[in-house]
Amino acid sequence: MPRQTTWAAGFWLLYTEVFEMTTSLEIPQGVKIEIDQSGTSIKISGKLGSTVKHANPALLSLSLKENKLEIETTDNKKRQNKAKLAEQALSSEIKAAMEGVQNGITRHMRVIYSHFPISFEIKENKVLAKNFFGEHLPRVAKIIGDTKVEIKGQDVMVTGVDPYDVGQTVANLFKLSFQRNKDPRIFQDGIYLVREE
Repeated sequence: MPRQTTWAAGFWLLYTEVFEMTTSLEIPQGVKIEIDQSGTSIKISGKLGSTVKHANPALLSLSLKENKLEIETTDNKKRQNKAKLAEQALSSEIKAAMEGVQNGITRHMRVIYSHFPISFEIKENKVLAKNFFGEHLPRVAKIIGDTKVEIKGQDVMVTGVDPYDVGQTVANLFKLSFQRNKDPRIFQDGIYLVREE
């Protein structure tokens, strides 16, 4: 009998872990969330702008109930592990986006050079870095989404409402500094992150 009781208790714990996976996210005041008809896109809007997140309908289902967004994982046992990871990732993205559309996201970067003066030009959704290490062709960094890049002298400010877009834009700018066949202890010219807000 004890073995049967242990098995039954373990099965019940496994059953609840697998099939009862619904996460509720409270929507803050001033934030509006819209789900498209297909249930794959979530538009998050606030006073500073809006951003869109995407969900995999094979793993997650979305619904709005009062002032909460509910994310439910699929009941397909074979996809449960992937669904749980997708739910955790999407929940984190939505929480960060809800904060971003309310308060904004700012990253301060600084241009450092000692060998060749670097100049910048912004064209559409690209940042052109000229005269990097004396190169004739400009290096190009892509601006992601609705992120804005402002350059004043050696100070670069990256702002936006979507944490992913802002972070990827900062990473693209930082990658401009990569240089092969040069000692990084000597050639430290580049764009570096100095402060986050």
